Amino acid sequence: MSFSAALERSDRVAPALAAAKHSENAARLTEESLSTLNRPIVTVSAQYVEYQKTLSLDLRGPRQDALDSTNSFLNSIPGSVAPAFQAIASDIVGRISQALPGLFAALPSDLSYRFRQDVFRPTIQGILPIYTGGAISAIKRGAEAGTALSEARARSARDLTQVNLIRAYFGQLAAASLEDSTRESLEALDSLLSDAIKLEMGGLIPRARRLEAQVARDAAEREHERAVLAHDSARTDLASLLEVDAVTPTTPLFVQTAPLPPSSEFVGGEENLPQTREADAAKSIARASVDLAKSQQRPQAFAFGEYNANRSNALPVEPDWIVGVGVRYTLISNIGRSRAVAAAREQEAAADEAARGARQTSRSTTLRAWNLVESARSSFVSLDSSLAAATENLRVQQISFREGEGTVTAVTGAEAALAAARTQRVAVAYEYDLALAALLTAAGRLESFPQYLAQANVRIPVSAKP
Repeated sequence: MSFSAALERSDRVAPALAAAKHSENAARLTEESLSTLNRPIVTVSAQYVEYQKTLSLDLRGPRQDALDSTNSFLNSIPGSVAPAFQAIASDIVGRISQALPGLFAALPSDLSYRFRQDVFRPTIQGILPIYTGGAISAIKRGAEAGTALSEARARSARDLTQVNLIRAYFGQLAAASLEDSTRESLEALDSLLSDAIKLEMGGLIPRARRLEAQVARDAAEREHERAVLAHDSARTDLASLLEVDAVTPTTPLFVQTAPLPPSSEFVGGEENLPQTREADAAKSIARASVDLAKSQQRPQAFAFGEYNANRSNALPVEPDWIVGVGVRYTLISNIGRSRAVAAAREQEAAADEAARGARQTSRSTTLRAWNLVESARSSFVSLDSSLAAATENLRVQQISFREGEGTVTAVTGAEAALAAARTQRVAVAYEYDLALAALLTAAGRLESFPQYLAQANVRIPVSAKP
């Protein structure tokens, strides 16, 4: 699998990327859901109510008033008739007046009425925010900043996933090359031991030299076994990242021996870095939180309305419909509103400092990564002469040993020097690739890593052995 194919597959299967994408979608949907906060809220409700109402009326006062009024009226009757009939009228009035207390006493002193009914109450209610003290705009800005924050985190997750892939992909190549190097050293020391045995049998070298070759060969075998285990771990790591059974990398380790452009060309893109954008989004969220906390200190105005859909069976005191406007202000709250504003301001200040720190860290990280790339490049270039010298030294020492003039120590030392040079060359190439990935990440240009790979002028061949 080539690196480009591995990168494409990693983008599809990486759990961190999938989780970040879901979080980004969730934040965007949340922002969209809050974009209509200025619209009215209309609800429909239905209630089935059974109720009882008792009305009581005290009649003692009205009864006495009626008795007094009646007596007053009766007393005025004799004076309103002809003198000839006044005596008769007075007699009649007297008799009625004597009967009135008994008649009024028959009336109850109070009246009680009990009413019981069941009612079905379907209603439609609506409320429209007119003024919220800035709460709605603060919530919208906070949701917008939340979307920006999730987008920055998604990009950070992608950069981290890609860097991890670079580490694992080229790490497996480095482990394979190390296994090859230790295998070659083991094979060379096997040959040396075989020669030492023959020379000992021919009486040309003492037994001590043959044992010395045996010790060197056994040490090389142990190194090779450790390299095999390291290679197996690297294979497992890469296969796990790509969610496949096994991966054979086909893109080799690479180095561009030409110097990088000046470090100043990699500095200055801090505004587009995911870390900086994440810090800026957090600052915007904190600023929206300040405005939201301030809104709790301001009044709120709203319009409202309600319509009864079953007016024929409504409660006696219930209107058919009602509309109006209202104002609400919290005089005393169980939350310290001024302290909440102060806390939000502190969060805003903390977010502002974090954003400033992110920019500073980005610049220093970029410069440090640039130095690491250049250091690895210089070391790789200087290793060419060391590798050539170590190869030639081993050839000379092997010839001298076969001719009986050299020692086992010289041959094993030369073999160790060559193995170290090979291992160091692979390690420095791997260091170069990782440092380049770190530099491009710090500069916000990690997507250009494949371009640097394609432009490299030195590639270390991929092992053909399993």
